[in-house]
Amino acid sequence: MRGKWFVVFAALLVMVVAISGFAQDQASQVKGKIIAPPSTLVGTGKVHTPLYIFVPDVKADIPNGETPASIACIYGVTSPTSGCPKSGTVLPTGGSKAIAVVDYGHNSTLQSDFDTFNAHFGLPSQTLQFICDCGSCPSNNGTGWDVETALDTQWAHAMAPNAQIIVAQFCNDPFETGTSAAEYKAGQAVAAAGGGEVSNSFGYGGEDPSELSWDQYMQVPTVVYFTSAGDDGLGADYPSVSPFTVSAGGTHIIRDGSGNFNGTESCWSGSGGGVSQYEILPLYQNLVRNASSTHRVTPDMAAVADPNTGVLVYSTTGCGGWCQVGGTSVSSPVLAGIANAAGNFLNNTNGQLTKSYGQYGNPGTYHTNWFDVISGSNGSPAKFGYDQCTGIGAPRKPYAGM
Repeated sequence: MRGKWFVVFAALLVMVVAISGFAQDQASQVKGKIIAPPSTLVGTGKVHTPLYIFVPDVKADIPNGETPASIACIYGVTSPTSGCPKSGTVLPTGGSKAIAVVDYGHNSTLQSDFDTFNAHFGLPSQTLQFICDCGSCPSNNGTGWDVETALDTQWAHAMAPNAQIIVAQFCNDPFETGTSAAEYKAGQAVAAAGGGEVSNSFGYGGEDPSELSWDQYMQVPTVVYFTSAGDDGLGADYPSVSPFTVSAGGTHIIRDGSGNFNGTESCWSGSGGGVSQYEILPLYQNLVRNASSTHRVTPDMAAVADPNTGVLVYSTTGCGGWCQVGGTSVSSPVLAGIANAAGNFLNNTNGQLTKSYGQYGNPGTYHTNWFDVISGSNGSPAKFGYDQCTGIGAPRKPYAGM
């Protein structure tokens, strides 16, 4: 991916309260200011990290973000608890085989931050496994990718604590060296562990005809790929638009003034989505042909992404400890972890999406296993059925639906 392309986060946004404009949770919002540290460009691929950090007026040791137990409750990974509170709900205990996350560089505190996150929430400890596509990956301390990698490892593990987490690190570009690149190596490592998922929380800021030659590196048998749909609102982004990856859109979790989850989510205004210029409509999307008559359309499904309702992450070098993170950088590892916890290990992404869209085509099954997001907009409004902000919606009974 050279030339006019540059890799961007699926806009990792690190915050304690909203920048999205949604107002459903004003009773619980915290006042403060947003700082935007200079973006870090690395490698010849111009890897870019648009990072935002919210500094609250009243400091707290731990922000008021969503927790592993509350997110697991919302998405049906664990048995339901009324209101899915951010404390006191049931922790996930499932998962098996492996999940790989693909990120730039190596963070010196990643394992210790992972340990701190797990100990705080009562999740099982684990030693992370590492792959580097250039032998010795550069440090990502203080670049924004340190927060991204902490997020990816901690939240894939949070949803599927018994799955081995593999960190596939790239030095310049996750695709450009083909079978030597981090993306392909991530799939190979997951397959060697018996199968599972790969989560990609990055994008190229759009599309290019050359993307078609990179799709082959997300087709490792026994591996299902997940990718952030983007954080700039309506518009297709690679690799999210590849037909060989589950495109993860973003939602806003709605809680009442007492902090109780009311069972609904809305489209997050920053969620990516749109019609591809180059990728042909896959067969599993025939039921949504009204959205795109000839080309792939994104996203496929969605999960938490609005920074206002973001998740807690522990990063020593990026946050100085705890911070609340939003963006579809969250929805990709969360959905990958949920799919792993559901235990439905399919042979490839096509199998995963054929199953999910098949349920969409059966109203009784669909409305039991999925939540149809019908409010909010990312430039294209959420509506009944498929839309270009949240896809077919958010999971509610993943053991049956994913």
